[in-house]
Amino acid sequence: MIVLRSCLNGSDIVWHQASVTRQMREALSSHRGIVIWFTGLSGSGKSTIANALESRLYEFGCRCCVLDGDNIRHGLCSDLTFSKEGRHENLRRIGEVAKLFLEAGVIAITALISPFRSDRQRVRSMMPHGDFLEVYCNAPLEVCEQRDVKGFYAKARAGVIKEYTGISAPYEEPRYPELELELNTADNSIEDCVESVISLLIDRSVVKP
Repeated sequence: MIVLRSCLNGSDIVWHQASVTRQMREALSSHRGIVIWFTGLSGSGKSTIANALESRLYEFGCRCCVLDGDNIRHGLCSDLTFSKEGRHENLRRIGEVAKLFLEAGVIAITALISPFRSDRQRVRSMMPHGDFLEVYCNAPLEVCEQRDVKGFYAKARAGVIKEYTGISAPYEEPRYPELELELNTADNSIEDCVESVISLLIDRSVVKP
């Protein structure tokens, strides 16, 4: 068996500046790249709204992509556990991927519990100022439990699942001024939530009305 070992260290790795810039890609797409970071408890509607938003933006002619937490756990982050350390690294990796999409002029949409403010702030700090929109899907815990078709909350209350966010592990709600938008997903429809995000993107001159 041949084992290849890299002789490179951190100082040997240089960021490559592409000849086709982000601004050129955005001009081609007629919209800005941005990272829209949906956060909230499991069952709060993050994935549903993120996917509905992607469809709506597609109708606008926008290049966009949903980075769903479960999907990424199947591949890029399949080696990580659900420990606190594993969750930190999971979000760091997703943040790095979202940053690459941003540089490509794409609207990157994430749907992640991301329970800790420090993790969300770390990802925010990766992006140029104004290119990270934090959207809080706010629904009471009892509503999220009612929506839990997989039964994870019940298993967490029974002690079968350890360190489950909202039951045996904390969720830190976003604070102002970091939070750009809060969606009341218990009382508002998916369509209304999507239109609230679209309105924000128009106000920020990300997409054209």
